[in-house]
Amino acid sequence: MRKTVAVIGGGFAGLSSACSLASKGFDVTLLEKNETTGGRGRAFTSNGYSFDMGPSWYWMPGVFEEFFASFGKKVSDYYELKRLDPSYRVFFDGSHIDVPAEFEAFKKMIEELEPGSGPRLEKFLLEAKAKYDASTSEFIWKPSHSITEFLSPKLIRESLRLQLFSSFSAHAKKYFSHPKILKLLEFPVLFLGAKPEKTPAMYSMMNYADIMLGTWYPLGGMVKIAEAMTSLAKELGVKIITSANVDKIEVDAKSAHSLLVNNEVMNVDAVIAAADYHYVENSLLEPAQRSYSDAYWESRTMSPSSLIFYVGIDKKVSGLEHHNLFFDKDFEQHAHTIYTDESWPENPLFYVCCPSKSDSGVAPEGKENLFILIPVATGLSSTENDRKKYFVQCLKRILKHTGEDLTNRVEYFRSYAHEEFTSDYNSFKGNAYGLANTLMQTAIFKPKMRSKKVKNLFYAGQLTVPGPGVPPSIISGRIAANEVESYLTR
Repeated sequence: MRKTVAVIGGGFAGLSSACSLASKGFDVTLLEKNETTGGRGRAFTSNGYSFDMGPSWYWMPGVFEEFFASFGKKVSDYYELKRLDPSYRVFFDGSHIDVPAEFEAFKKMIEELEPGSGPRLEKFLLEAKAKYDASTSEFIWKPSHSITEFLSPKLIRESLRLQLFSSFSAHAKKYFSHPKILKLLEFPVLFLGAKPEKTPAMYSMMNYADIMLGTWYPLGGMVKIAEAMTSLAKELGVKIITSANVDKIEVDAKSAHSLLVNNEVMNVDAVIAAADYHYVENSLLEPAQRSYSDAYWESRTMSPSSLIFYVGIDKKVSGLEHHNLFFDKDFEQHAHTIYTDESWPENPLFYVCCPSKSDSGVAPEGKENLFILIPVATGLSSTENDRKKYFVQCLKRILKHTGEDLTNRVEYFRSYAHEEFTSDYNSFKGNAYGLANTLMQTAIFKPKMRSKKVKNLFYAGQLTVPGPGVPPSIISGRIAANEVESYLTR
């Protein structure tokens, strides 16, 4: 008889682990609390608009290609990719730059900002590529149960190349001094990780992903990734149950034997919890079965949460590209409000995605789809008036930089912040991205993938190995599936 595995959570990590386990011959059921799979990668439609609810940057395309290839499939079997050029636009105070997709054009742009920086850029990216290759080939695939996993001569050499003990900020400043260049390099860290001075230089690999591997877009929206993974899961025989509320993991003799799902008992041989790690521990397990204390979780450094606006504009908007970063206010001060003050920013940086620039199908003809995101600290609360205040501020700054007054052109508006992250995803402190990428929250220092108290309970997703982001979540699900296979077949 085939072993039965339940996967709790239908986001990228859950879908990845479910596909992987089904392909290995296990009887897999995926349980998703919302009406559709995809987690933060879901979408919704209203008034003729289709809005991606969360992720909007398609980076590291090789991770997606390799995922589907492992099942004998191709990305193109499920969705069409388009490389964006420019990759994105960055607004500074009084100016903007378009980041070109082609490397020589990018190097020329950097050279114009800081004469003599072209050769330094090549050296910076050569190091970044080495980190990217080392991380994606082996380092990132370790379950990180113990330091012993990293003690092979090869991994020790690669760990030294990763520069885990140098800060990203100091590393970038060895090569460049122009503030606009530094902001370009630091933005993935600020939006997804931690303050640049607290983030290991290893994460310059994201600059290689950005500059050399490119920024892409799946026609139809980022939701196409989740739809593709869901289709693949069904093809592989995964049973998917949506609107499935898991109320308890039943444990006996340190082993999970069943789940209580919508008030019904589901027997299992193993469980992968790809839902919020903190929620699973504190709401689905008894205190004696939890790996981590409340004090542990309170001591964690979180990546930002987000205040998001989904906006339908009743006209075409000039002056915006597909991706737009508004760095027209103090970069360091906004980082300080997220990671030090943990308060609402007065003059936030923000990001605007306008996918209708690349895809006519996500907005009615002659109209524009805007996704506006402000990275903010976790653990905050907001009223509708608070949210409207920030929305008005964003519109004023869009007007300042593009000349487009959108105040009376908004025909659809919806906001989304901590409260919704908590209600929709049981998100710890309303987090959007998981744990910050600090040294003491990397690899073996993250919450463990294997439960310390329940021997057949495993975790996947952004609060465990390898970390936040869509590609890491997909990898996390595959690692967890390998761990379950090892446990059930030993």
